[in-house]
Amino acid sequence: MTSTGFTPGRILRLSVLIFGSLIFLAPYIFMISTAGKAQDDIFTSALKLIPTHFFYIENITHALRKVPMGTLLLNGVLVCGLIFFFQVLIAIPCAYAMAKLKFPAARTMMVLVMLGLLIPIHATALPLYVGFNSLSLLNSYTALVAPFSISVFAIFMFLQFFRAMPDDLIHAARLDGMSELGIVARVIVPNAWPAVTAFAIFSVVAHWNDLYWPLIVISKQEYATPPLGLMYFRAAEAGDDYGALMAATLIITLPLVAAFLLAQKRFVEGITMTGLKG
Repeated sequence: MTSTGFTPGRILRLSVLIFGSLIFLAPYIFMISTAGKAQDDIFTSALKLIPTHFFYIENITHALRKVPMGTLLLNGVLVCGLIFFFQVLIAIPCAYAMAKLKFPAARTMMVLVMLGLLIPIHATALPLYVGFNSLSLLNSYTALVAPFSISVFAIFMFLQFFRAMPDDLIHAARLDGMSELGIVARVIVPNAWPAVTAFAIFSVVAHWNDLYWPLIVISKQEYATPPLGLMYFRAAEAGDDYGALMAATLIITLPLVAAFLLAQKRFVEGITMTGLKG
């Protein structure tokens, strides 16, 4: 009979996990605490997580008044949504072809995908900027979306997922007269939702938090993404208003936290799954 109690080994594992989670959550907890403090409470010598006087409403109101938070959030949703749409639209057919079709260039394409994983955006930022500038596309959604519309990470991730799919499923679809595009749309995509959900978390978090590229190509506030909008809190003379800054950061990060909590089951399933769900 298996014991369901807390054995010493289980207690040790849970203690390590709780300690690790507290380390990762500490910056977020400190941000929530600072978002509810007045300026005098932030710069006090005593470190208190619970504010002496709750200034959440004042700081949030200040943040909403100082920058167009609605526009920033809308730009973030639009940019991340378009990037994710094009990444999946391109990555799924490419990954399917490399995983299930036999053609001479398959190995070469795999090598190119692996090499593409090694190239950071910083290495291509200058030529991309020059190209967008020559096309007069700076300060546009095109400049924010186009460089990331092809994701080699998405291709690699879907490739590993599709390789685990039974070939008999695809052969049966071909016997039914489906074209390769029909197989992708009606067989591959419906079975790939766990992988798509998992990749969505990676893609949205990466591009929602991206400051480097928007800082280069965007100088107009109406196209600013959430991280770029936070920079408008900087005051040249009075310094940063950290209470309002943390309140704005809290507003911007809450959609990511909510999205991850809602998609957590699919995210873990997509990462760990090696075949079709039985």
